[in-house]
Amino acid sequence: MLSTEGVLESGDQPCIQLEPLKSTHLPGKATPTGGSRAVSVENSPKVTANGVHDIEDRILRITGYYGYNPGYSSHRREDGSESRPETPGSDTSIESQSYQTCGNTVLKVLGGLLMVLCVSSSWVGTTQVVKLTFQSFSCPFFISWFSSNWNIFFFPIYYSGHVFTTGEKQTPIQKFRECSKLFGEDGMTLKLFVKRTAPFSILWTLTNYLYLLALKKLTATDVSALYCCHKAFVFLLSWIVLKDRFMGVRIVAAIMAITGIVMMAYADGFHGDSFVGVALAVGSASTSALYKVLFKMFLGSANLGEVAHFISTMGFFNLIFISCVPLILYFTRVEHLGSLSSLPWGYLFGLAGLWLVFNILVHVGVVLTYPILISIGTLLSVPGNAAVDVLKHEVIFSVVRLAATCIICLGFLLLLLPEEWDSVTLRFFANIADKKSEEHGEELTESSGQTRSRSRANGTVSIPLA
Repeated sequence: MLSTEGVLESGDQPCIQLEPLKSTHLPGKATPTGGSRAVSVENSPKVTANGVHDIEDRILRITGYYGYNPGYSSHRREDGSESRPETPGSDTSIESQSYQTCGNTVLKVLGGLLMVLCVSSSWVGTTQVVKLTFQSFSCPFFISWFSSNWNIFFFPIYYSGHVFTTGEKQTPIQKFRECSKLFGEDGMTLKLFVKRTAPFSILWTLTNYLYLLALKKLTATDVSALYCCHKAFVFLLSWIVLKDRFMGVRIVAAIMAITGIVMMAYADGFHGDSFVGVALAVGSASTSALYKVLFKMFLGSANLGEVAHFISTMGFFNLIFISCVPLILYFTRVEHLGSLSSLPWGYLFGLAGLWLVFNILVHVGVVLTYPILISIGTLLSVPGNAAVDVLKHEVIFSVVRLAATCIICLGFLLLLLPEEWDSVTLRFFANIADKKSEEHGEELTESSGQTRSRSRANGTVSIPLA
């Protein structure tokens, strides 16, 4: 309310004075306190040059604007600072985080694809070098023992990469002791060293030895395809021993793997080197599956450093305790080594190096990329070996062997499906159906709008029926 009372009596020049608002109660509207309340002059905002600040504050107070604080209008305050509504600065941060997440995902996928190529190439190279080594040196257990000794270099390689990437100043002994907590809080003792390492080292040696024996009987393509059955055996053992979730599709994949094994054995009849080679390859896949299930049972929560420590420990165990086996085989004339100068050291060093690279890529790739990509890299070794066998060794595959290989590979791919694949698939098809229904509704709306426009243009009026 404007008031001019007493202005002329004082003799001063007339001016306009804003009177404080007596009540914020609006007619016909109850106040939050149940009645009208007076606003004191001290608490009322001061008048600005144009009076807009004071009027806007009163309007906001009268209307009960939610979250309003006196003196915080959209215009300039008394101190000359511009009062602006608070805009959340999280929008920019959310966008930057989304871009960073997308970039990390793309890099991870690209790194995974590169890892797939490296894993497949190293495994194909290992298998083919074994075949070349057998042409002049037929001692599979010595080859397996010599290659397994190279696992000792796993932890030094991990330590070098860890120091290079993180810049930590831990000594190798300190890092080794830190990773030895895998054996317990007290670290690694002689008893734990033998108790934990012996079963895994024996399974590791059996897997490699049976794989090499199978390569003496079958082609590299057949052995690599049969070795892929270890994925089905891992599922069956995990379901029985670890009580993993039952999945019907994985049971189907396991049945397909067994079917492929039977077809592979039947390709040349259930006799001769073919049947023995299939049995050896299946034995290698079985021991590999048992190794992985036991590793998951006892050391499932291990990180990359602890895994590198454990594999290097197995290399030490192999060098110390299993070195007697090649000597026994040599003196019993089961494996004739010959003189040291006659050994194909080039093939042996190349084979051991490729095998070590394959093991490092498998364990590092699981941490840096997606585990499914590492499994795909192992599967791609089958067509890789097939290409080498056809182009270099001129191997001709029978229809039964090709069918068995395809069935085993298809079962391997089914085993890679995630546990929630069925719900994800149903949700995907439901989204597609919803999109189609929305598009159909939009088409109907557009067609009805076009019909109405045409009827109006023709002067006709459509009357809806009751």
